[in-house]
Amino acid sequence: MPIVPDVPDHGGDQDDDQGAARLSGPLFDESQSAQPYAAAPRNPEPMPDVPQPAQPQPQKKSAGRDLGAAIGVGVGLGVVIIASLFVVKAVFVGVIAIAVVVGLWELTKRLDERKGIKAPLVPLAVGGAAMVVAGYVRGSEGAWVAMALTALAVLVWRMTEPPEGYLKDVTAGLFAAFYVPFLATFVAMMLMADDGPWRVLTFLVLTVVSDTGAYAVGWRFGRTKLAPRISPGKTREGLLGAVAFAMAAGALCMQFAIDGGAWWQGLLLGLAVAVSATLGDLGESMIKRDLGIKDMGTLLPGHGGIMDRLDSLLPTAPVVWLLLVVFVGSG
Repeated sequence: MPIVPDVPDHGGDQDDDQGAARLSGPLFDESQSAQPYAAAPRNPEPMPDVPQPAQPQPQKKSAGRDLGAAIGVGVGLGVVIIASLFVVKAVFVGVIAIAVVVGLWELTKRLDERKGIKAPLVPLAVGGAAMVVAGYVRGSEGAWVAMALTALAVLVWRMTEPPEGYLKDVTAGLFAAFYVPFLATFVAMMLMADDGPWRVLTFLVLTVVSDTGAYAVGWRFGRTKLAPRISPGKTREGLLGAVAFAMAAGALCMQFAIDGGAWWQGLLLGLAVAVSATLGDLGESMIKRDLGIKDMGTLLPGHGGIMDRLDSLLPTAPVVWLLLVVFVGSG
């Protein structure tokens, strides 16, 4: 068999035809005695095709969740919320209270599992439900009184345990009382107005539209990270999408759903919702990163836990309540 010289390695910018051209002519002459080959055939066998490395296929963007389950659960929750909101106000207040209790359970459980922080759940759950009811019945005054009593109950309840870790446990308990039930109380306070169901519906629609706009625009056009150390999936383009979608929805809602509202007020309301919803989402992302978890719970397939759905709603509630009071009064 004739001796075939080794095929030189080719880099990414090299042309494979150049190597083949070298084999078609004389491989060496008398002046190339330094070559390691003693002789070469005049008509060498053609080189076999050298397989080229497969080019990596571009990966498609993925939402990272079961979209079918997420849509189904979202539609189911929407039906329950709308039905309770426009049938009997008190039933919707009960829905808020249940969501608050479940959210507190998820938060305190994760704090215990990941950090060994034992925030007292019983006074938080009882006080949180009472806070929502007080906000609906007595307004902001009732909400503040219920918050103060809940904080006191947390301090006293924890005294039944050994003193080690008392400070961190009650601090986490006070944080949980403010973060979940107190912020949720503003939703119940919106409901007090004569057009309360429409105010709450506007609040929910704007928050959902903001999240949807951020996801849709960020998924399609997102390039520049918004806060890579907190939430790598969020982009500045997505934030602009949230603002645009929320402002458009706000103008429509204020013009056609809120008594005495104007479209320009809806633009400002939508802008505020997009900002507060994004900050709320980033805030819970910070908590989950500190705890080293992806979701707060697994209760809602495709969504995670209740707290994973409340993340943007909770900080947005007082913003919407305040702006509606400023624009059209308390009702």
